Amino acid sequence: MVYLKWFSLCYLCVVFLSLGYSFARATQERESPIGQSWATARRDSARLAPDPVTFSKIAIVQVYAAPTYGWRGRVALHPWIIFKRAGDTQYTRYDVIGWGSSNVVRRNYAIPDGFWFGSQPALLVSHQGPEAEAMIPQIESAISRYPFAHTYHAWPGPNSNTFMAHIGREVPALALDLPSNAIGKDYRPLLSPVGLPPSGRGVQVSLLGVLGVTAGIQEGLEFNILGLNLGVDIASPALRLPFIGRVGFTGGPGVAEKE
Repeated sequence: MVYLKWFSLCYLCVVFLSLGYSFARATQERESPIGQSWATARRDSARLAPDPVTFSKIAIVQVYAAPTYGWRGRVALHPWIIFKRAGDTQYTRYDVIGWGSSNVVRRNYAIPDGFWFGSQPALLVSHQGPEAEAMIPQIESAISRYPFAHTYHAWPGPNSNTFMAHIGREVPALALDLPSNAIGKDYRPLLSPVGLPPSGRGVQVSLLGVLGVTAGIQEGLEFNILGLNLGVDIASPALRLPFIGRVGFTGGPGVAEKE
């Protein structure tokens, strides 16, 4: 009981410190859509994706994430996936969007690498060539089998991060590592609490995304309490913090990354 008490105290300290740091950093560094209308917030290209015409002969798969719109952008992310086969001159993009349609899975809702309502996207995963070409049918199959195509809950899920985690589990070659502040990535149905982590390699135990633990090649060791994740990246040493993401050495994936 003493160890549990100290763990709980330390966890709460990390949560509050991470939340404070996230708000302070957002105020100083990030172009924020707060105070703007969603209709006028920036949605143009961030110029991160390779030009599909220039690279028309090469298959490409990429995953992006950006802070969500408004105050929630201080603490949460919206991810999406884009891909194109060799010979294609434009990308296909898939997101989960919680408004405007009974089917939350959207195809080409926005431009491939666009700002997300004023927020700069970050590249989480990028594959090119034959490896990417081989993944695309698997990604399309995973999208068609997404089990929550008509359900959306910002917390604890299923939401856009749940959708991306589903693709990662179905396509381990993607080597997807969703940041620790991707709330909803750990959502699992009540009757299926044990399975693969979002990277598709490792093990995860999660009760509806509000309590659980993940051990994976990409994720390292991560604890989830009420959808707030705290862990350690072992392969590329770093901390995985709630609200912030990955803080450690460069080279590992994540929206928030400090040296």
